[in-house]
Amino acid sequence: MPLSDQHLENVADVLRNSLRNKFQQYKPEPASMPFHARLLGKDRMALFSFIHSLNTNFGTTIYEPIAKAIASQNFKIALSQQKAGDIISSKAQEAIQTIMDNLTTAKTTPDKIKEIQTINAVAQQGVMKSVNLTKVDILLTSHDGTFYLFDIKTAKPNIGDFRGFKRTLLEWTATKLASEPNSKVKTLIAIPYNPYEPHPYERWTIRGMLDINEELKVGEEFWDFLGGEGTYEQLLDVFQKVGIELRPEIDAYFAKYT
Repeated sequence: MPLSDQHLENVADVLRNSLRNKFQQYKPEPASMPFHARLLGKDRMALFSFIHSLNTNFGTTIYEPIAKAIASQNFKIALSQQKAGDIISSKAQEAIQTIMDNLTTAKTTPDKIKEIQTINAVAQQGVMKSVNLTKVDILLTSHDGTFYLFDIKTAKPNIGDFRGFKRTLLEWTATKLASEPNSKVKTLIAIPYNPYEPHPYERWTIRGMLDINEELKVGEEFWDFLGGEGTYEQLLDVFQKVGIELRPEIDAYFAKYT
């Protein structure tokens, strides 16, 4: 089911507000680049700096609030920047370390369903320890009670990061199961767009660490999961619409640097 007109307007409002807040708070880097400035112009240099700054926090200022707004139509609960849990069992930590060791040495291949079963079996065993884990970017509860915990990443994460991503997903699973035993938990990496389109998303290290079918949603698959089939295309249209609408404001802002 595609997004309603009201939800599309909510998404547009989030985008407008995010950009306007960025303009109000943004101050170009003071670094002097005299050759670049004279060749390209101060306004283009300011635009380049702005885009770089925007890319740095696009996830928290744009993707997260938009994902939350979209998911609120189809999920019972949609929250951002939440804790997965506060406690984890020592036995679950041991199980996670074993899973990580086996994946790192290629002794096993990623199998999230089996990994969850392994963690669930020991989630209440051993010493319960307090933990302070990375917050969940988007936490959803479906109408059937399933928890979906998303970690939103940039389109091209560094190759060395995937091991850390995997551990985070497993730890989120363990803490959720520690506080709500035997609940249905799915922890995933979300990448908002595929930079390789029209080709499939390729990051060779993913296959050795992430279960592609159970732990990764990229671009259209992610947005359509949140809002229903066709959401991704609707979202692109909203971005274009807001971009055209705010063009005079954007041009006026960078004209200050001419």
